[in-house]
Amino acid sequence: MTATLIWILVVLVAVGLYLSWTAGRLDRLHARIDAARAALDAQLLRRASVAQELATSGVLDPAASIVLYEAAHAARQAEEESREVAESELSQALRAVFADAQQVDALREAPGGEAAAHELAEAVRRVPMARRFHNDAVGAARRLRQHRKVRWFRLAGHAPYPLAFEMDAEPPAALVERAA
Repeated sequence: MTATLIWILVVLVAVGLYLSWTAGRLDRLHARIDAARAALDAQLLRRASVAQELATSGVLDPAASIVLYEAAHAARQAEEESREVAESELSQALRAVFADAQQVDALREAPGGEAAAHELAEAVRRVPMARRFHNDAVGAARRLRQHRKVRWFRLAGHAPYPLAFEMDAEPPAALVERAA
């Protein structure tokens, strides 16, 4: 009788430790998502700021400046629920403005254009990486949250279900090629 109670107690302690470890892992994944989201937000803000600064610098032609400024301004001012669309529109505007290698060359030839082109190329190159890190963390947390043990024992607590950041993050090819 005593041996049975000891074995039951050992099994319950082992299960409790396992569930505690799983809850801690899920908590670390949620912290990783928060950190990746902050990094993604910083990169998106940097890209929009550089694009807006370039649009107001007078280096680009007026039509390209207006398109780029409006898209960058909309991306910076977008509410959370419409942010993905606004950021995708900024990506499309950047590709439209810098679709041609001649536009990039004209930008580089302008006073201060070399530095502006390099800064913009770095900003647009980092956004897809930050997005990938965020979405990878979201995928890992989703996979763990789908396990039965996590759902049955409610190990996720009250944490919101993680959502991926889906946007068009394709950089303008001419800009990235010239900056490399």
